[in-house]
Amino acid sequence: MASEPEGPVAVPLGTAATETTPASEVRATLLVEAEVQTPLATGLTLLPTALPVVAFLASAAMLGTAHAFETFGKMAPCNLCLKQREVYWVALTVAGLAIVAGRTPWAQKLRQPFNLLLAAIFLFGAGLAAFHAGVEWKWWPGPTSCVGGSAAVTGDLVAMLKGGAIKAPSCDKAAWVFLGLSMAGWNALASLGLAGISLLAGLRKPLQAQT
Repeated sequence: MASEPEGPVAVPLGTAATETTPASEVRATLLVEAEVQTPLATGLTLLPTALPVVAFLASAAMLGTAHAFETFGKMAPCNLCLKQREVYWVALTVAGLAIVAGRTPWAQKLRQPFNLLLAAIFLFGAGLAAFHAGVEWKWWPGPTSCVGGSAAVTGDLVAMLKGGAIKAPSCDKAAWVFLGLSMAGWNALASLGLAGISLLAGLRKPLQAQT
C-alpha cells in the first residue's frame, strides 16, 4: 500500500486566489481599472489644471486669425469685430495670470475662480458674437457706431492721405461667409465651446484633490 506524502503539499501559484476570489469581483475590478485609465477620464481629471494653457492658446489663435484676415485678406474690422477682439485680449490676460498663479502656493485656491472667470468671459464673447451675427442677418439693428461711413480705421486714414477712397466697414454686412456662417457666427460657436470647457473645468476637482 502506498504511503501518504508527509508535510504540506505544494499548490500551484494563483490556484488559491482563483478559488477564493469570485469571478464577478474580478470582472468588476477590471472594469473599474479600465474606466479609470481611459484617456477621456484622464483628460477630464487634468482639465482644471490645463485649462489656462488651453484658453491662452485658443485666445491667441483667434486673435491671430482675426489679424490675418485683416492684414492678408484686406478685411477691415467693424466696431463689433473690434469689441470681440477685446474679449479675447481679456481672456488672454486672465489665462496668463492663471498660468502664473498655478505656480504659486495659492494654486489650489485660485484655480477654480480663474476657470470660472474664463467661462464667464468666453460666454460674454459668445453672446457678443451672436448679437453681431444677428445684426448681419438683419434680425435686429446694430449700434449707431456700426453704420458704414461713421468711422475710419488706421488703414483707411493712410489711404486717405495718399488720395485713396475711404469705405468704412459696416456691422450689418458679412465680409466673409463659410458654410452659411460669417466670422461672427463661427466666433460665437468657438466662444461657446470655450465657455463650456471652462465651466466644466471650473466645476471639476483637479487631480491632486481627487487622489
